[in-house]
Amino acid sequence: MTSAVSGTKRIVVAILVVLAWVSGCAGQPEQPATRPARSAASAGPEARTRSAAPAAAAAAVGGYGGYRTAERQVTFAEPAHTGPADQYLGQRTLVIQVWYPRVRGPARSFPLLMFAPGFLQCAGAYSDLLQAWASAGYVVAAVNFPRTNCHLGAEAYEADLVNQPQDMSYVLTRLLALSARPGDPFAGLLDPHEVGAAGQSDGGDTVAALAANSCCADRRLKAVAVLSGAEWPPMPGRYFPGGAPPMLFTQGSADTINPPWTSLQLYRADGASARYYLDLFGASHLIPYEGTNPVERLTARVTLAFFDRYVLGQPGALKTMTRDANVTGTAALVGGGQPPP
Repeated sequence: MTSAVSGTKRIVVAILVVLAWVSGCAGQPEQPATRPARSAASAGPEARTRSAAPAAAAAAVGGYGGYRTAERQVTFAEPAHTGPADQYLGQRTLVIQVWYPRVRGPARSFPLLMFAPGFLQCAGAYSDLLQAWASAGYVVAAVNFPRTNCHLGAEAYEADLVNQPQDMSYVLTRLLALSARPGDPFAGLLDPHEVGAAGQSDGGDTVAALAANSCCADRRLKAVAVLSGAEWPPMPGRYFPGGAPPMLFTQGSADTINPPWTSLQLYRADGASARYYLDLFGASHLIPYEGTNPVERLTARVTLAFFDRYVLGQPGALKTMTRDANVTGTAALVGGGQPPP
């Protein structure tokens, strides 16, 4: 991605965010249950509890739903440290929005999906997508970054993206530590061997580096979904020097903020056999990931199948992913370096 694309992104994203400022920053309002859920409440780290999704939305996800979800916000103070670009960083405040399944009976652990929002975005803007993942049995932890989140307005500093992969690794370490600590509200909630990550736009840039850049690759990740992301030019390491986890690159063909070539660059550079490119015909930058609409529902189904295959190790999920991703006139999925149609 060139600096010109980055500058355009800052301008256009800022305009788009203003249009949805309140809902994007504050999250979605609590929604009542519209059908009995398969799992009811138990003790756990609670803030707000809601149904996983209205009945129609849960059905649209294609059977992945079923858990009621709860939501909790936690804040971590990342100690001062030297960033990947050899810049000294003071203490960084990381606000984490966590969605997780609620279960009845004995406590059980769940796989964890880390999520990185885009520039001038917060977790709430993606809540429909993130709750779809949580209702399918994943704990979803979205990191609101200290210098690029939706509350900053003109004070946001996009160049801080270079430090965001390290933020994600720090949050992952802290969450796994809480899960391993007896008596903590998160105790036993997370399976440390089943961890994936996803991010959108600049968040996609963040998780692409977290998965595949020598500066900051986190080997605990089993699979990564890059949602309309790109290589970030100032990132100091090399992309795909070897050993990246399975990756899914999703991209709207009508995206003018992160043009399709940016996702294709990542897809082509990835030498792994388990790599996929989801082409969303006519989709713009935010439509596939924010709100509830047919393209967002398709994205939810395909990403869930991808994580089921490569985080949970379910071989049959690959067939589901292929079926749900290839819709005439709407979307197409290719893999293993094959070019998109």
